[in-house]
Amino acid sequence: MKKTFVLVVLFILPLVAYMFFASGVNNFGRLPTLTENIQDLEAFSPEATLNGKISILGFLGYDSELKKGNAFNLNQKIYKPFYEFRDFQMVMVLPNGSEEKVAELKKELAGLADVKNWKFIYGEDQDIKALFNSLESNLELDEKLGSHYVFIIDKERNLRGRSNDEDEGLKYGFDATSVADLNNKMEDDVKVILAEYRLALKKNNAKRD
Repeated sequence: MKKTFVLVVLFILPLVAYMFFASGVNNFGRLPTLTENIQDLEAFSPEATLNGKISILGFLGYDSELKKGNAFNLNQKIYKPFYEFRDFQMVMVLPNGSEEKVAELKKELAGLADVKNWKFIYGEDQDIKALFNSLESNLELDEKLGSHYVFIIDKERNLRGRSNDEDEGLKYGFDATSVADLNNKMEDDVKVILAEYRLALKKNNAKRD
């Protein structure tokens, strides 16, 4: 009896665990696409684009100073672990005239990390609304054209999120005021999408070889 128990512990349980995690990779290896082909950034800057980039998209609005805490949370929890990955960028959208406020914010962020992949873009109110509406989410901009939520956009300009989140069901965005949301959910989802593209790159390289 003891020998049987030992055999189960040594051989069968590890096999069951392997099969469980292997099936998990298959089932959860891709981050769900919630909205396809969202608007690009031509209305804001000729140099800015979401094409070919893994982007964290946020809307700071007219109250950018009040949303500094959001930027610092994102900088520490999302940007710093991932900014060295190729094609990763943080894109923050603001109304025209916010340039001086952003210069101060960038200066403060630069004291914490290399800010080369923080992109701040400026536009007219209607262009900000149009970009946000193209996400087709269940969220809204506030009266100052800002949001506490940020969004994961893939290289094909698709909004990625969670189709079966344990708390929200459909989860379009992540609350930058909540360290728990960034730590427990968004960080994991960014890892998933980065791994997804790395795996696709390895497959393409293997085919060429």
